[in-house]
Amino acid sequence: MSAVTGREAPAAVTDRWSLVAVAGMLSFVAMLDMNIVNIALADIAGGLRVSAQTAQWAALGYQLPLVALLLPAGRWLGAVGTRPALLTALGGFALGSAAAAAAPWAGALIAARMVQGAFGAVLFVLMPVLAMRSVRPGLRGRAMSVPATLGPLGAVTGPALGGLIVDHLGWRAVFLVKLPVCLAAWLVARRHLPRGGALARPDRAEVTDAALIGGAVCAVLLGLTLTADAPGWLLLGAPAVPLTALWLRRAGGQPVRSVLRENRTAGLNTAVLAVAGAFAAVHYLLALHLQRDEAAGATATGLTILCFPLAMGIAGPLGGRLADRYGARPTATAGAALTALGFLLLAPLGDTWTLPDVAWRLALAGTGMGLYGGPTQAMVMTSATPATVATAASTVQLARSLGFTLGPALATAAWSLGGSGAGGLHLGLGLAAAGSCLAVPLLARHGRPAVARAA
Repeated sequence: MSAVTGREAPAAVTDRWSLVAVAGMLSFVAMLDMNIVNIALADIAGGLRVSAQTAQWAALGYQLPLVALLLPAGRWLGAVGTRPALLTALGGFALGSAAAAAAPWAGALIAARMVQGAFGAVLFVLMPVLAMRSVRPGLRGRAMSVPATLGPLGAVTGPALGGLIVDHLGWRAVFLVKLPVCLAAWLVARRHLPRGGALARPDRAEVTDAALIGGAVCAVLLGLTLTADAPGWLLLGAPAVPLTALWLRRAGGQPVRSVLRENRTAGLNTAVLAVAGAFAAVHYLLALHLQRDEAAGATATGLTILCFPLAMGIAGPLGGRLADRYGARPTATAGAALTALGFLLLAPLGDTWTLPDVAWRLALAGTGMGLYGGPTQAMVMTSATPATVATAASTVQLARSLGFTLGPALATAAWSLGGSGAGGLHLGLGLAAAGSCLAVPLLARHGRPAVARAA
């Protein structure tokens, strides 16, 4: 296992579950970092004496390089060793977090967050590869369920954990809470990862690819977030189309096209994006509705929304076991259907609903999310050849990260277009439910014979 895309070694007699645990820890802290800062933005603006729009870049400064560098990072990791890449990226991520906590002004904070996002992109690509190659093929469903479950758990628990930290320790502690986990993961990886391989400097083509992808994502985000002021701002997202087309025609985009075509994973990646976007949109809309419209306290809202990750955490290991026994495709399809059912039941959310009414529907959707995550990740990774495993990993991580990034922006646009009252809320929840429903046939059709698909 000296390089990410090298020939896969024969299955070891002893499975390295410690490295699977490392992949899970990294998935948790990387996704936690995408959401925990949002709860501290008001305190950051006050502490650094900047506007709310400037403080928002403490979150966007992490997300934009993360999304822009996922696919170039997959290409770069094909030429370097797994051990030095993981240790370097983990160390850089931790140092960026410490620098953000100590930032004396907003510019330094944003720069530190961009460093975190750059190293976080490398970690995102390495997580599924590390989990898959650390166990025998017959145990990959269980192994892949660890990072696939802990990542969304970090995304959902981020706001609740961030609120407690900000109230008791201040906003700077939000950036320090991840350091003990990073240190533990770094020590375990340093001890158990096989030695070998070296780092290499990214070439100019990879930098250009990152600029094109980042520009496209930035255009879409700006168009969606500014729609609340006027629908015409959606036109800002138009440059994303030519930027994406140009990138797909370049050498950096061709491996992705090849992986999607040859491995037949375009439907799987679309399903991952749709479910992640629906998940993020529902979480955003419910938190806003319960606190603003229902006047629920932060603690009551947090406990209600935590029903989703609690159910997901319980169902995640079960999903891996079911995938290893009955197959990844039926398990992932059943999980996505359960998630879609939970979101559909949430769509008609009304003023007469109590918090338990919301909680049990979230728990139902969370159970499906736990069953769906690991098997879907395993389907993507096992469809890849040894030479394309890094590209496959970066592609699915990009789909998931895009969903988490675009979900709240789409929810904001839907809410503004549908009106500030119940109409906008129902439109946003309906779109989220539709996205999760779309994933069900996409997962069910994966891997079926061509004759059956045609029929």
